[in-house]
Amino acid sequence: MRQSFIAKNPSVLIFLACLGLFTLVVSVLSEGMGIGLISTSFVKTLGKTLCLCLVAIAMDLAWGYAGILSLGHFAFFGLGGYMIGMWLMYARTEGIVAASLANAEIPPTPDELRSAIATQIFGVVGSSDFPAIWVFAHSLPLQLALVVLVPGLLALIFGWLAFRSRVTGVYLSILTQAMTLALALYLFQNDSGLRGNNGLSGLQNIPGAEAVPQSVISVWFLWGSAAALGLGYVIAAFVVSGKFGSVIRGIRDDEARVRFLGYSVEGYKLFVFTLTAVIAGIAGALYYPQAGIINPKEIAPIASIYLAVWVAIGGRGRLYGAVIGAALVSLLSTWFTGGRVPDLPLGFYTVSWVDWWQVLLGLSFVLVTLFAPKGIGGLFDLLTGRRAPDRHGADLGPGPGALREKEAEQ
Repeated sequence: MRQSFIAKNPSVLIFLACLGLFTLVVSVLSEGMGIGLISTSFVKTLGKTLCLCLVAIAMDLAWGYAGILSLGHFAFFGLGGYMIGMWLMYARTEGIVAASLANAEIPPTPDELRSAIATQIFGVVGSSDFPAIWVFAHSLPLQLALVVLVPGLLALIFGWLAFRSRVTGVYLSILTQAMTLALALYLFQNDSGLRGNNGLSGLQNIPGAEAVPQSVISVWFLWGSAAALGLGYVIAAFVVSGKFGSVIRGIRDDEARVRFLGYSVEGYKLFVFTLTAVIAGIAGALYYPQAGIINPKEIAPIASIYLAVWVAIGGRGRLYGAVIGAALVSLLSTWFTGGRVPDLPLGFYTVSWVDWWQVLLGLSFVLVTLFAPKGIGGLFDLLTGRRAPDRHGADLGPGPGALREKEAEQ
């Protein structure tokens, strides 16, 4: 009897239930809609953490299941943030400029209003004209479409060029890192059209909701982030289940054998790479309005390396492991770098965790890689008694002579 998707993936319901309970508890305890035990700033931190969990799922889908170690997924994350940030900054500035010109003796023309908006936004980089990439910045629906299209199109083009050339392994990782570095260096330029090193700021001010306090807006974004994370988890679980999931795992374990069996390896990898880029872009579009600012430093290659570390610590090849790793490292980072942890005096030297946190993170990654390659998610396997199938040398394929257990271990 054929099992349903939920029957084959009980972790989906468990995850959604935990996510829903978490969102409800935070909402009840928040300042904006609850009893005020959780501050607005911490609600924003939790909302941003959910967005980082979503991009970690995308990374795990690409690396943990398809074997594509991308060191450039934070580029897609940042592009999603830039796309929504353009509309937020345009609409907010339009309201400010329109209000300032409302009492003028002669009402401004649309061209004059647009020129004043451009001067307000780009005066910091010595320009008074809108770059071509801002052509849709006035339209929220079009910018939301670009949140999906821009990261997806970049991933589609890059992936098609890389996968058709059969670039794999460390060489593919280097290429994705080079792509991220090139994009970050381009965005640092003032003539990039995105205000260079200044980036886009004031993104926490939602146009049309000026009268709504930030305590309420932070809860709204928490809900949106939770909904996106839940949907992303369901989509990722659906992708990795069934025949498609078996094929991409096969590509991860032995790409040449899967190609020999007649599957379009490049097509499968391109689909996963593009899908995960879109998911990362959506996560970024939800993250940066909560952060309030985005600049090219957010897209630096080190951010994508951190992303891989989160997934490795949480447990590669386990969607819930990616969520656990991203949430744990993100919250610990906030705790250590926020000055809440007292310094550790050693007599001859005082350890300041603000400076030593990244060293601790790197050491944790090394220890997990050496002694717990399954990550934190592997602990759940021990608790639930989940083990790899014990075939005792049986055929791994449908016919005699198929790959056997001893051969698979080599």
